[in-house]
Amino acid sequence: LILKMKTDMTGRALTLLASLILLAMTNVAAQERTILIRNGRVLDGSGNPWVYADVLIRGDRIEAVGKLGNVQADEVIDAQGLYVTPGFIDTHSHAGPGLASPGLSHGEPLLAMGLTTIFANPDGGGSTDLANQRSEFLEDGLGVNVAQLVGHGSVRRQIMGSADRHATADELERMKAIVRDGMEEGAWGLSSGTFYVPGNYAPPEEIEELAKEVAPFGGSYTSHYRDESTYSVGLIAAVDEVINVGRVAGIPAVLTHVKALGPFVWGYGEAIVQRVERARAEGVQVFADQYPYTASATGREPALLPRWSQSGGRDSLLVRMADPETMARIREGMVEGLARRGGADRIQFRRYRVDESIEGRLLSDLAEERGQDPIDTAIDLIRAGSVSIVSYNMSDADVETLMAQPWTMTSSDGDLVPMGEGVPHPRTYGAFARKIRLYVKEKGTVTLSQAVRSMTSMPAQVFGMQDRGMIRPGMIADVAVFDLDKVRDVAEFTDPHHYSEGMVHVLVNGEAAIKDGTFTGARPGRVLQKRSRGIS
Repeated sequence: LILKMKTDMTGRALTLLASLILLAMTNVAAQERTILIRNGRVLDGSGNPWVYADVLIRGDRIEAVGKLGNVQADEVIDAQGLYVTPGFIDTHSHAGPGLASPGLSHGEPLLAMGLTTIFANPDGGGSTDLANQRSEFLEDGLGVNVAQLVGHGSVRRQIMGSADRHATADELERMKAIVRDGMEEGAWGLSSGTFYVPGNYAPPEEIEELAKEVAPFGGSYTSHYRDESTYSVGLIAAVDEVINVGRVAGIPAVLTHVKALGPFVWGYGEAIVQRVERARAEGVQVFADQYPYTASATGREPALLPRWSQSGGRDSLLVRMADPETMARIREGMVEGLARRGGADRIQFRRYRVDESIEGRLLSDLAEERGQDPIDTAIDLIRAGSVSIVSYNMSDADVETLMAQPWTMTSSDGDLVPMGEGVPHPRTYGAFARKIRLYVKEKGTVTLSQAVRSMTSMPAQVFGMQDRGMIRPGMIADVAVFDLDKVRDVAEFTDPHHYSEGMVHVLVNGEAAIKDGTFTGARPGRVLQKRSRGIS
């Protein structure tokens, strides 16, 4: 019928129809709910200092910014004395599984830090079926937006399992096809965890070939690089490897949760800076993200075990551990691994399903209680089940050196877990608030405008989010309004389950997720898809 109408219509009739459609669209826009944020100190995300301005939001977008005089709106927010910024973007988050569950899809710990968007599937992990994962995210609604990455480790495991070898030509082609499929589904780039199994078994050339698959889509590459200390190739060689992926593939490359781990490499922060600056001078798009803590978190196995011992998965590991001669070699590697982490008094258990009573305790204390060498205690724990740890292994001087760089973004590397479960790293609840409290307000390592840029416009630019990360007309209305004097992280290493404070209003896609300091229960988040050829 529509085709017949088009055929029968005269040019004048078509013009009339177009006018009616335009009028209808205008009426819909006019009916969209408006919010006016008045009198705030607006930090637009560019890194410029704040200015007094009003922000008018219509529907899910920012319509106007400036002195808006007598403009009327359905809702007026008085932001006198408060800062108005773009919603924060977490470039490295493990909150994805939590957000896909009914009890945690609200994302309240994230919203309490001002987060409105997180990148899921970091470290080479996560699902390779992004369409199905997207459905899981949306099933119970989302408190925040989610952007998906394709995880190299998951891709490799799907094709090769945990085999410690190079891929065949056929296997590489199959991996490339999975990455292409992920990009077609709207992924924002490729993540890797070459520190972990099975990503550790891949040569740099494999990563480079897969990174080339994301280039036509305007994607980026982010990596938990192969060695943050002296585990294998060494810290600087691992940094160079990530840089070279960006160079070869012609895409932005991100040193994710950048650090110099352990006393053997303390002071290497400046060396990382020199490597990045040299590459950027050459024209390579290199960036970093960082969580603002001197402690990391990982599994006990990757922290201590030599990688060769993990080939084939946990069952193969246990077989090797049962052989006395092989176990002796494994133990030697664990002694070296513990030294890299700074010793048993720098290892704290955060989650252990086998025996929850050890969660929050130090390895040194548990070993002393059992009358064991700490390595033997660690061996017993690994044999019984997987255990995750917090590791106090960084120098604050390195943290500040890396944070101050104009190419360093902010991330959390945090989980999203039920309140009271385990003893997670406090970054789960506090990373973004901590950076503002400690490194902006107390230490002055960076200015507030620099910190906000690292949390908003820079990640949006690096990953090609064209309509987020700025307070400007036409941008999506992801907005944080906070009291700078009250912003603080409350989570502590031994008592982490506390939301951050100071966020007064948080809007996600133009809808309030926090209003007057209270969660609204809304689920306005979306799964953001990077459209083909780099259009978001």
